[in-house]
Amino acid sequence: MPNIKPVSDLRNYTEVLNEVREDSPVYLTRNGRGEYAIIKLKELDKLKSTIRLLSKLEEGEKSAREKGWLSAQDVEAMLGL
Repeated sequence: MPNIKPVSDLRNYTEVLNEVREDSPVYLTRNGRGEYAIIKLKELDKLKSTIRLLSKLEEGEKSAREKGWLSAQDVEAMLGL
């Protein structure tokens, strides 16, 4: 179940920060609407890495669509396997 709190709870920020766990952020609302999320730095690093990986995969797929795919034999030959 998501941990949702009003942003005014940050007056006692230590309590709010103690509730943040990996894979379990604390969501903050302002005027009843979602506004912020507090996550652990390790989680942020994983999210950034995932975005970079997906971006590179998309680049590769775009290149393959434009220039054509390589067969497994072609890759092995290029690598000298």
